[in-house]
Amino acid sequence: MEDVPVKSHSARPALGSLTMLWRFARRYPGRIAGALLALIVSSAATLAIPNGFRLVIDKGFMGGGDISRWFEYLLLIVLVLAIASALRFYFVSWLGERVVADIRSATQANLLRQAPRFFEENRPSEIASRLTADTAIVEQVVGSTVSVALRNMVTAIGGLVYLFALAPKLAGLLLLGIPVILLVLIGLGRRVRTLSRASQDRLADIGSTATEVLGAMKIVQAFGQEQREAARFTATVERGFATARQRILLRATMTAVAFALVFGAITGVMWLGAIDVAAGRLSGGSIAAFVLTGGLVAGAFGSLSESWGDLLRGAGAASRLGELMTAEPDIRTPAAPIALPAGDQGARLSFSNVHFHYPTRPDQAALHGIDLDIAPGETVAVVGPSGAGKSTLIQLALRFYDPDAGTVRLNGCALPQMDPASLRAMIAMVPQDSVIFAASARDNLRYGRWDASDDQIWAAARAANAEGFLAALPDGLDSFLGEGGARLSGGQRQRVAIARALLRDAPILLLDEATSALDAESERLVQDALATLMQGRTVIVIAHRLATVRAADRIIVLDEGRIVEQGDHAALIARDGLYARLARLQFQDGPAA
Repeated sequence: MEDVPVKSHSARPALGSLTMLWRFARRYPGRIAGALLALIVSSAATLAIPNGFRLVIDKGFMGGGDISRWFEYLLLIVLVLAIASALRFYFVSWLGERVVADIRSATQANLLRQAPRFFEENRPSEIASRLTADTAIVEQVVGSTVSVALRNMVTAIGGLVYLFALAPKLAGLLLLGIPVILLVLIGLGRRVRTLSRASQDRLADIGSTATEVLGAMKIVQAFGQEQREAARFTATVERGFATARQRILLRATMTAVAFALVFGAITGVMWLGAIDVAAGRLSGGSIAAFVLTGGLVAGAFGSLSESWGDLLRGAGAASRLGELMTAEPDIRTPAAPIALPAGDQGARLSFSNVHFHYPTRPDQAALHGIDLDIAPGETVAVVGPSGAGKSTLIQLALRFYDPDAGTVRLNGCALPQMDPASLRAMIAMVPQDSVIFAASARDNLRYGRWDASDDQIWAAARAANAEGFLAALPDGLDSFLGEGGARLSGGQRQRVAIARALLRDAPILLLDEATSALDAESERLVQDALATLMQGRTVIVIAHRLATVRAADRIIVLDEGRIVEQGDHAALIARDGLYARLARLQFQDGPAA
């Protein structure tokens, strides 16, 4: 499956995406100030070391003074350097962890605003990769690369100033080579950035492929597809390696070129400096300081080439995260949402000439001109062949999508005029595929109402015929249910989902094949409980098994997105249409009236 990517930011300047990181980092000015102060002190101490050696040579060895005094000066510089470096590491590492934590939280918060369409066009596994792999790169950039780059810049600039103070002619010659180095780095850096983003995309592919296969391991093994899936994963890994190899080769080339240019220039200048020392125009201590400082400057510029590559890689990761963080949801809260009018009993839900196509299937209509008015307290069953549009009604009722044409109303209020959160607070839902979180039984049940007491939780579980197996769990409601409810059977997971919906106690109840995973006895018990709990609520029941919908106030028959029949069970059987044909397929010994 190919992703339809979110809005691309690839046209931004090379490091433009890193401004997002600054927006998060500037929330902590004290830590930034501490990091900058420690960085300046450590760089100053680093540059003071060559001057210390100059004093040792000129004042100690050559001047005949107390040489111990100048070595004590050197030791003091080393102590300051050690303390400042430790503080710099602490502050920048703290900032890196804090910024990444904030970015993850902000990205997840924005993802939770997105409509289902977003996750149809962007695989959740690929999104998860961005939240892990990309944030790891961002953490490296904020917690290390930026600090190292700034330190090297300060060292390089401060070193050049000191070099001019020591020997202006030699420093001027050295400075002539810097523009050439920068031009080379910028040219190669653009290509590195492109490959860095491609490398991250391939890494996301690896993560999503692994997640997909591991999540479907039973199917893979049942159909004997282990070797094919292993080969598919290996091919994905090899594509990632090929891209990474190109990036590494280019970065290695960039580093080699930078070091060759920098140290070549330093060597040439040192050569001229040695001639000046021999001619008496420069002291031995000065040339020693010049050599050491020149080495520091060369190392700083050489490290900047590596930092530049890391910054470009971080820019690519920040760009990918920024796309998730700035994506706008299709379903939004209106500027002035209308308060929902209260119904006398339950809630009235109506569909007026509704047409709808799923965004991922624009050529295939899911609903054609649906007109349906569900009265407060009425139980409406929706039946029909697979793909007839039954579940689409629930999707629109929850406003996961807006119809292409027509209007869905709740108590006379059009859904786009309401706050989606307020709308969904009035609805309890049991989906066809029960969702169980990797949490305790209590947390899974009270997902319907988080402030529910244990007594209320047990009452809902009892009504859904889930009390027995929940009480038998090793730790009762505190028992961990496993990834996807792995410790429960399919029927037990479905009953937990039903209890969760019942605990919500909402005026609208949506049941999408809610009893499909129950055995006959459990289904009968749950149906008895639902019969009582449906009273006073507006209920939509979707079911393939017609035995579960006979008691509905009204049965709606859908076919190819259109309402083709409606009425009660007896009337539809007598009409001998689609409903009767579906009934005959399920009841081979003749339909019951």
